[in-house]
Amino acid sequence: MLDLDPGPYGFYIWMSYGLSAAALAWLAISSLAFARRWRRRAETLEARAREVEPGPDGQP
Repeated sequence: MLDLDPGPYGFYIWMSYGLSAAALAWLAISSLAFARRWRRRAETLEARAREVEPGPDGQP
């Protein structure tokens, strides 16, 4: 059977589990936010590069 009673140190053990879960969630969310930000930046730069590229006759 599964025994989840940590004894007299339960508060500290469950607090550390909670803080660890919160830290992992924060890292995952911030990583996704940074990825979206970099993707938008890359798309902006690619759009600017397409605007500046010369056409078939050599004119921008």
